[in-house]
Amino acid sequence: MLCAFAAAQSEPPDYPVTGIVNAANYQSGPFAPNDVLSIFGNNLAWSAQALVAGDILSGSLPLTMNNCQVFVENAPAPLYYVSPSQINFMLPSTLTPGDITVRVVRQGVSGPPVTITLANAAPELFESANYAIATHLDYSLITTDNPAQGGETVVLYGVGFGQTTPNVGVGAIPQAAARVISGIAVLLNGTPVDGSSILYAGVTPGSAGLYQVNLVLPDSPGTDPEIRLAMGSQTSRAGLLLAVR
Repeated sequence: MLCAFAAAQSEPPDYPVTGIVNAANYQSGPFAPNDVLSIFGNNLAWSAQALVAGDILSGSLPLTMNNCQVFVENAPAPLYYVSPSQINFMLPSTLTPGDITVRVVRQGVSGPPVTITLANAAPELFESANYAIATHLDYSLITTDNPAQGGETVVLYGVGFGQTTPNVGVGAIPQAAARVISGIAVLLNGTPVDGSSILYAGVTPGSAGLYQVNLVLPDSPGTDPEIRLAMGSQTSRAGLLLAVR
């Protein structure tokens, strides 16, 4: 029995490249600097540990949790959550587009390096039951029972919008607004809204890795339009709806 336990403890972290996805909706890459990703696999950590206030030092996310680290280009990456089968981590904001390596190290035992691809931006919206997670300006959640209205300003939330100006430090929790440097478009039912309707696109102060878009909806957007974000050649997933009546 002890031999079996020792053998299990010596097993290295195991994860396929297909197990690395964005944390908003579990879509595969490409990803972006300052993106929030999840790794799914086996033997990633001994037990589950979620981020708590005491883990945040000098306004930044920890680089080690529960004797577990994620190395991106051989440098430890900021962490949100670790468990035997899932890790949530942040890609450094200083990365540039191209192929990079990621590997998990559990108490000195390393998993294999796997290669993922970065773009300047790779936007994805948080979602629930095929609806974008968004709020009214009073921060109440937009739902089919509490929908948005034409002409209203709404706030959309996502990941993967890339670098900002000023750029957020690696793992730092932003304390002020910082706009994305890549151009962004919002499409409703495939049609771009007027750029002047995008009041802000950038980091959400107080939340590491979270971005938001403050958007004035058209006067007649239709019922539950499909909503997508486009940045450069990358577009968020198709088929996601915004609750509007």
